[in-house]
Amino acid sequence: MGERTAWRPFLEQWSEEWVVGHDPERDGPLAEEVVRDTWLGFAPADETDIAGAEARLGRRLPPSLREFLLVTDGWRDAGNFVYRLAGSAELEWLRDTDDRHWIEAWEDLVEDEGDEDSGGEEGDDEDDEDAFTLQEAKILARSLRLSLEGDSAIMLLDPEDVDEDGEWAGYWLASWSGEGPQRYGSFHALMHRQWVSFHALRKPPGATRDHWDAEVERARREALAGAVDEPLALFARANEYGRERAELLSTQMNVMLGDWRRHIARLMWHAPQREGLLTGPLFAAELLPLLVEHERLAHPYDLRPLPRLKEHAPEPVRELVAAYEARGTQPGFRVTFGGGAEFDAAVRAVADRLAAHPAFRVPEPPTATDGYVVTLYADGGPAPDPLSDPATARTARAALCDEAWPELREALRLWRPVCEDHIAPISLLADPVLAELITPARGREILAMPRGVG
Repeated sequence: MGERTAWRPFLEQWSEEWVVGHDPERDGPLAEEVVRDTWLGFAPADETDIAGAEARLGRRLPPSLREFLLVTDGWRDAGNFVYRLAGSAELEWLRDTDDRHWIEAWEDLVEDEGDEDSGGEEGDDEDDEDAFTLQEAKILARSLRLSLEGDSAIMLLDPEDVDEDGEWAGYWLASWSGEGPQRYGSFHALMHRQWVSFHALRKPPGATRDHWDAEVERARREALAGAVDEPLALFARANEYGRERAELLSTQMNVMLGDWRRHIARLMWHAPQREGLLTGPLFAAELLPLLVEHERLAHPYDLRPLPRLKEHAPEPVRELVAAYEARGTQPGFRVTFGGGAEFDAAVRAVADRLAAHPAFRVPEPPTATDGYVVTLYADGGPAPDPLSDPATARTARAALCDEAWPELREALRLWRPVCEDHIAPISLLADPVLAELITPARGREILAMPRGVG
């Protein structure tokens, strides 16, 4: 951190947005002095207080923690699950506190894993896992406890993991997380992560939310102008702060870059709680066709958001899905590609021409779970069609896609977004033929084109 003046504005903003975002019906009451002063901290420690703590602990505290204590000697609500951080007089080694049960729990894990290993031969993966658990147990046993109260969560510093600036590695650990201790490079980095997680969960109004909303809008415009990596990086950062629009925009870009089924499933799994998304034009024009195609291709153990949506979404959305599926059973049904009538007609011409070729009518061979198909040819009968061989058909399809790509690329100049949150023609991938044509490299080429502009 370097200077305590850098802590003060950060903690003031944290306090202001925590108080503004406080929900009396969901949260516990705020202390009177917190509301009065808009300050989650306490009076600052002085050098004597810190020297006393260092003498008691036998170690000089890391710089960012020292500077923090000189601004506030303790802290309330360090994120969503830690309710109180220690002041200088309350800092203790974890092993010397009532919270040493964390150490004991990890020591029990090491012992249990050792007992299991003694029952048979050990593999390399098991050895790695045992070593990792043992290392975590050692970290806990030597750590400094930072947090005094939490929701089965704790914050720590490791005095044996020190960087060139004298900063100790920080750790956050919760018994309910399903994960081990999560490492951060310093006390400041650990606190910043709690600040980010607070925004991701609570989404309070204030300067932080306004900043990231403005950044997301800037990245959206850059993405439509043909930038790829920079908007994706910014969307990822904004998504950490809980800006849902960033997730929606980045998903569209990632869909074009490959593995579209995974990205759509992740976005739409919690969609029943996002009514604004489900009632907007982007869902009906782009996301719904992809969801239906995703369900058609899904394996039994895949994440399958469409059945969940049909069960838990608001009634108008369930009716919309049912109507779309009913149309899909009608003869001659074809996916409509959102982006304008001209765009739809130009793309449909490419897709129809490819779909009519015999190479696109050859089924892929069954997978190991599909059983076996045996084709027998009688002696003296007609020679089989070369395209009946799936490998030959795939080669032919690849050549046809290469020929069709320039025409599809030209058609993309006609694309127009259906709403402000629409930045890529993702519904193209709901057509199996176009999904084969649009490789990840071609998807990146699409994203690198200026789109939706006159």
